[in-house]
Amino acid sequence: MAEHRPIHVGVLYSETGVTSQIESSQRLGTLLAIEEINQAGGINGREIIPIIYDPQSTPSIYRSLAERLVSEDGVKVIFGCYMSSTRKAVIPVVERRNCILFYATFYEGFEFSNNIIYTGAAPNQNSVQLADFMMSNFGARVYLVGSDYIYPYESNRIMTDLVMQKQGGEILGKTYVPLNATEKDFLPIVADIKAKRPDFIFSTVVGNATQHLYRAYAEAGLDPKSQPIGSLTTSEVEVAQMGADIAAGHFTSAPYFQSINSPVNRACLERFQKRFNGEVVPNACWEAAYFQVHLFANAMRQSGSDDIDALMPHLLGAEYDAPQGRVRIEPSNHHACLYPRIGRANLSGQFTIVRESNRPVTPDPYLVTHSTGDWTISLDSLDVQ
Repeated sequence: MAEHRPIHVGVLYSETGVTSQIESSQRLGTLLAIEEINQAGGINGREIIPIIYDPQSTPSIYRSLAERLVSEDGVKVIFGCYMSSTRKAVIPVVERRNCILFYATFYEGFEFSNNIIYTGAAPNQNSVQLADFMMSNFGARVYLVGSDYIYPYESNRIMTDLVMQKQGGEILGKTYVPLNATEKDFLPIVADIKAKRPDFIFSTVVGNATQHLYRAYAEAGLDPKSQPIGSLTTSEVEVAQMGADIAAGHFTSAPYFQSINSPVNRACLERFQKRFNGEVVPNACWEAAYFQVHLFANAMRQSGSDDIDALMPHLLGAEYDAPQGRVRIEPSNHHACLYPRIGRANLSGQFTIVRESNRPVTPDPYLVTHSTGDWTISLDSLDVQ
């Protein structure tokens, strides 16, 4: 007899707190994919029903809500977490309960769990490419600014290693700010940057504080043509918060930008805007949150079950035509093969793609190798447009 009961999945993305803007985009990307799957007949005729909680950008709340999802709601699959500190809080829950967490955020690497599918970029899919691009175009004297939690500390360690491998590489400063930092917190940092004159600033500031760094930079009269900010964490969401004029000329490394000119991306953006009408701004974390749900659904169609032992063999090696390109889950480490890109923020509030990989780069979360992939230079000029 065919199974017709709905499939309940957990959705843990913050609607409040310091990272609520970016996490809200992940939540709506998840819901778009769920609606598409249900409208197409669900998973073997079974409807997906999301159980959604607001973890308030707080690791301890993430942990308790994850426990509630698996122990009280009977969920076996969770889509969620943005900051690494929140992922670290949930890992013990999914490992102890033998459930799956789909994690759609770029992160610092150096981690593996049998219970996680990582669909955001690993360091060899964004940090390596950003370091190569920024040092090749601007120089290797770097100032590091990050938020005060796991991801920025680890990303700065990786960037420091990459910079010191370059002849003339030097770290001129390294500082961290609270997650709820205001523009006032960045004023002495920007003054120090202005005095030390680095070739570029590497930012791992996250959430609502990002806009304050860029505004302080602009108000100090610093020029992105000579001393740009290069970031892994500044997406279209943060550009919208600070304003296109403030962001223009600065760089971000990510596998996805809205400006990717492909039929798959354009169609996905059109469906999203028609459904949610500008509620959130699509970005790399939104895209990963979207395509990982389709990977799950395709795997469950084959397995017939959301039990981890049945589902995982169909997830590992799975492929999907995502907005960024055809992605694949690497069986050896549970991370996704992605397409590194460098985008330069422009005056339209989008990113002009200045370099991109011709092929998906295999995830190497432990940075055994430092390959940039096969780069295509998309523009002859780095002038702001």
